[in-house]
Amino acid sequence: MKKLALTVLALTLGLALAQGVTLNGAGATFPFPLYAKYFSVYHKLTGVRVNYQSIGSGGGIRQLFSGTVHFGASDAPLSDAKLAEFEQKFGTPVIHVPTALGAVVPTYYLPGVTRPLNFSGPVLADIFLGKIRKWNDPALVKLNPGVKLPPLPITVVRRSDGSGTTYIWTEYLAKVSPEWKAKVGVGKSVAWPTGLGGKGNEGVAGLVRQTPGAIGYNELVYAVQNKIAYGAVQNRAGKFVLADLASVRAAGELEDFPADTRVSITDTPAPDGYPIASFTWILVYRDLDKDRAVKSAAEAKALAALLDWIVHDGQRYNEALHYAALPEVAVRATEANLKTLRYRGEPVTAK
Repeated sequence: MKKLALTVLALTLGLALAQGVTLNGAGATFPFPLYAKYFSVYHKLTGVRVNYQSIGSGGGIRQLFSGTVHFGASDAPLSDAKLAEFEQKFGTPVIHVPTALGAVVPTYYLPGVTRPLNFSGPVLADIFLGKIRKWNDPALVKLNPGVKLPPLPITVVRRSDGSGTTYIWTEYLAKVSPEWKAKVGVGKSVAWPTGLGGKGNEGVAGLVRQTPGAIGYNELVYAVQNKIAYGAVQNRAGKFVLADLASVRAAGELEDFPADTRVSITDTPAPDGYPIASFTWILVYRDLDKDRAVKSAAEAKALAALLDWIVHDGQRYNEALHYAALPEVAVRATEANLKTLRYRGEPVTAK
């Protein structure tokens, strides 16, 4: 009975302390619907308030670098050069905390076409290079036998802001199209050969939905929530795969998972895997006191506890929102990384 009373007292004191804590984050739009759910549930459970700005992965990385947020969020892992830049400036490494797996899908608005279209990687690259300009182009007709494609001009819609979704999309195109790799390359922002720009996944979805003949790219949940048509993409095994939880999970099932969790799963060799899938990450400093936004041990503890909750209990909310839960190998690698979090030289644990 005494032990139970002490446990209840500890939980009560912990909750009382947590209720005064507000954490600020910014970054990727790709996982925003999921993060909104995470942070709403977590506030009800703990009293910790989390303010998250869905401004794109590039913006999240910049805000973390400037010390204005407790955490950044990105669908593109930091490059070796960027990691070195952070560590040189702040004297501490950045830890990548994977939170979910999602899919980027080719979204389109084609009146009169009700069946999901088939795309191949090279054809998508040629569309976004501006080489394929009409929906009844022979390359599209060949991929979609039995579908009457109209002679409608193709309007390309792409991101105007620095975006992890763009990084995933361009990384895939660079893997399957030598011309794309040579002329455009990979990045959160690229010099687009053609197209209209939309800000955020929301902006691209909105432009596609209101523009007959448009094609864009969106995280799966934005296509589902906005009732926008999206196509199947041919994977490396030759199968046309329509993105869903099973095909995203298949892409993420890796035997060898890197200790720092930075991994690419686009153009997966998995026979049933969707080829434009990715992990998404929350980024934090290992030494949390190096981040000017972290002003106390209580905030450091609250941040560590939030990350631990997301990687464990929070995963139950992923699949209802069309994100795949983390595979066990990713959870184990992340647990080891979270144990290295420190505040003023002392370990910061979630427990």
